[in-house]
Amino acid sequence: MKKNWFVAALAGLALLSALPAAQAHRTWLLPSMGVVDDKGAWVTFDAAVSEDLFVFGANAVKLDGLLITAPDGSKLAAANPFTGKLRSTFDLQLTQEGTYRVSLVNESAMASYKVGTETKRWRGNVADMAKEIPADAQDVRRTVTQSRLETFVLAVKGNDTALKPAGKGLEVLPLSSLDSFAPGAPARFRVLLDGKPLPELTVAVIPGGVRHRGVLREQAVKTDAQGEFSVKWLDAGMYAISASYPPRAPQPPAGAAPAAPPAQPAVRYTYMGTVEVLPE
Repeated sequence: MKKNWFVAALAGLALLSALPAAQAHRTWLLPSMGVVDDKGAWVTFDAAVSEDLFVFGANAVKLDGLLITAPDGSKLAAANPFTGKLRSTFDLQLTQEGTYRVSLVNESAMASYKVGTETKRWRGNVADMAKEIPADAQDVRRTVTQSRLETFVLAVKGNDTALKPAGKGLEVLPLSSLDSFAPGAPARFRVLLDGKPLPELTVAVIPGGVRHRGVLREQAVKTDAQGEFSVKWLDAGMYAISASYPPRAPQPPAGAAPAAPPAQPAVRYTYMGTVEVLPE
């Protein structure tokens, strides 16, 4: 029997939202250093999917859609890009002082539709969706996902040029300087959706090292009316900042009948960023 991959994918998404955060696979982009004291230094970046945050264990993330913005706003090319089984990697030389923004931005689509009595499924690029679905198709359901993996690197002294909003998709931009991130010190961020502040959105802040720590220590914070939130770092180390929109429906109480699968939004936005917190 042919597998119904579209229904399975939806079921997988529902199951993923029901699992404890420690069990979910996460997609991330990690710099070897987030704050660098010397101009001219090299930083290596890894991109992967894994169950344990920042530990290679599932598969690599392709480097399609890689955007590197220099402190002066210019676009840079990655050096030595490579994709293996468990990770993709590339290098960047920090030839300017200031803040670099490194992003993997992608958009994908999937759809289901009927031709006569037969249900068909499709997945691919957004640009191909219209021509791949027959004009006489019935009961068409389309979902577009816009994803952003991101990290920031400060060389010597930070600036804000690379932190200007892209204006498309979900963004989480630091309002506090990267070199001020320290345990116990509050840091402020702003969440934007298509360039506009997004209030009342829950954002997850997760320290790396859970594989050896054994406890996730996730913080859930909510944006205010200006789309801003504040977080106090627990310890030094690398942190993931994760958000998605629209919010997923809450899970029913234990013992209650499972809720019907929600209708898929026309567009779903996801964000995963990485920042470094240094000791005081």
